[in-house]
Amino acid sequence: MIAFPNCKINIGLHVLSKREDGFHSIETIFLPLKNLKDILEIKESDQIFFSCTGLGSEYLTNNNLCLKAYELLKVDYTLPSIKMHLHKCIPTSAGLGGGSSDAAFTLLLLNKFFQLNISIKSLERYAAMLGSDCALFIQNRVAFGKGKGDKLSSITIPQLQNKYIYIIKPNVFIKTAEAYSHVKPTLSHPSLKSLIKKPISSWKDTITNDFEHYYFNRFPVLAEIKQSLYTHGALYASMTGSGSAMYGIFDYMPENMHALPLSYFQWKGIIE
Repeated sequence: MIAFPNCKINIGLHVLSKREDGFHSIETIFLPLKNLKDILEIKESDQIFFSCTGLGSEYLTNNNLCLKAYELLKVDYTLPSIKMHLHKCIPTSAGLGGGSSDAAFTLLLLNKFFQLNISIKSLERYAAMLGSDCALFIQNRVAFGKGKGDKLSSITIPQLQNKYIYIIKPNVFIKTAEAYSHVKPTLSHPSLKSLIKKPISSWKDTITNDFEHYYFNRFPVLAEIKQSLYTHGALYASMTGSGSAMYGIFDYMPENMHALPLSYFQWKGIIE
């Protein structure tokens, strides 16, 4: 059985406070992108086996969220041994949620393949145990996220209808824990729920990602990519999650950015 775990972007990311459990309270808008996706296959087997190919596969073979999702369900359900193969098309260390999506889709695939009849709410609880934004991909829809990013509520953004997106991931690798160690939490942000309702043309001046300030100083190429997206006509451009992928939202299908190194990951598509 095969599934296609897709990525997401964050439209705005506010780090509000440090929690007693060591995590941070945030607010963000999650936008799943259904056309940029990995490929996950599960088969029954006589022993547990996981393999991975594609982008960043050398980092994922022995320690990955797909196996952790399987082991998590196995605590509560009788599962036979399986063979899993993951082909990575979503870049790692990008803020695109590829690993979280792979984990959530593993839960969904196991639930369907073995007819476990686990409810959506229960699947979301399992997903939240695996990572802060894993639960997003269970229902896989636009959502306002708060708490650690695991408290989700439905939201609509009609301004994005028929808009296009261009994603650029340079050779910059940011670990989430490192990103949070350098951000300064603040409660003074205006609510993203209000800001997101305004025209996209206003987002440039109002909707921010709190990780950009530190990382644009450390890696100036990120600021350069953001400016390039605006130069090429983006209505709004930002880093997604804790980075390092950058994206721009356009009225038209953007052409390839000029003078970008061939080693940079680039993807463009329509927002569904």
